[in-house]
Parts: sequence; structure tokens; C-alpha cells
Amino acid sequence: MNYNVKYFLEKSLLSVQQAVGGIDAEVFVIDNNSTDGSLAYLQPIFPFVHFIANTNNPGFGKACNQGLAEAIGKYVLFLNPDTIIPADCIVKCINKLEEDPNIGALGVKMVNGEGVFLKESKRALPDALSSLYKLFGISALFPKSKIFSKYNLGYLNENEDHEVDVLCGAFMMIPKKVLNEVGGFDEAFLCMEKILTLAIAFRRRDIKTTTWQRQLLFILKEKAQTKPA
Repeated sequence: MNYNVKYFLEKSLLSVQQAVGGIDAEVFVIDNNSTDGSLAYLQPIFPFVHFIANTNNPGFGKACNQGLAEAIGKYVLFLNPDTIIPADCIVKCINKLEEDPNIGALGVKMVNGEGVFLKESKRALPDALSSLYKLFGISALFPKSKIFSKYNLGYLNENEDHEVDVLCGAFMMIPKKVLNEVGGFDEAFLCMEKILTLAIAFRRRDIKTTTWQRQLLFILKEKAQTKPA
């Protein structure tokens, strides 16, 4: 999904283009009525991409569901426009899901441009206490505590695979049949709530969600977009 981040998205699509080489893949970009000339800029550069132009900004969930409705592949990858994936990431994630059919959704280890681990790579379903500990900074004081750092599961080793409640929406690879079963994203909620409602739907159906820490996802966190040199 894109909204006025054409230079971030250009970098992301360049990494995707490399990662899908040799794969029978389809790539969709849902543009939520960008005003920065995203489509005019990106379409000539990436003719293999299916661009869908919305005339308004319906939000994250509806845009994801639009792409899901068009996708015909066995696996669907939801990827944020400010991300860079390694060249072997998609192939290895597909292989991981093929090897373990019990995994219903797969996330990866996320780092920023300096290689620093991003704790939002893995999360628990929040409750009142864990949310308060995070809101008031208590979890930051005790980052490895099972009690105070439950929100971001800070007590789990960031370099090991884990079954978790909530994956980050920046990268989620999910079998299409699982998405069909849960009905995609709930469009009645805001972005974060949409991820949580999807996680709750997975839990109710005993669908396993896993973070695979041997695959990296780079998140671009510049203060402003810069045109590639």
C-alpha cells in the first residue's frame, strides 16, 4: 500500500524485483490517492507491477484486501513500502512454509538502516497491564522482564525463532487459503487494530504465527524521503 512515499516504494520495489526473479509471482501496489505523483513516477520504472489507483484513501485494511482479492498465488506477502528485503528472502520464506504446513503466518526479524533490531518484529496480544507498562515506559526500564515487557515479548531471544501472537504488518507472508478462511483484514478498524483483529482470528482457529529470525527485513526510517542518486 502506498500513500505519498514514492521514493521509499521505489527502493522497496527494486528489492522485490530482485527477490522474485525466477519465481512465478505477481506484485500489486495499491495507491491510496497519492498526491506526490507516485503512479506517474513508478509505473514506467516497474512495468511488471500491477498498480491499482484508488480515488480516495480508504486506509490500510481495505487496500490490503484489494490486493488480496486480485492475488491468485498460493502465498500472499503483505509488505510495507518503506522496506527492503534481501534477494533470497521470498524464496526462503516460501520454502519455510512448504516445510512446515502448520505455520499459518510468517514474519521475519526486522532491523533499521543501521542494523538495529526493531522490537515490533514480535508482539503479544496486548492486555490492559502490558499496554500500561508500555505506555508509561516501565517496559523500557525492564526490557527482558516477562511481566513488564510482555507487549513486545522482550524476554524472547531476538535471534531465535518463536511462535508469537502478533506479527508486524510490515512483512507478513500468509497462505492464501488461510486468508480466505479468516476473511482478510477487518476494514472497520484502524491500522494497528486491523493487525490485532487478524491475530485474534488466527488464535481462534489455532493458526500458528511464527517469526523466522534467520531472515532480515530492513526498515527505512529516514526523516524525509530522498530521491535516489
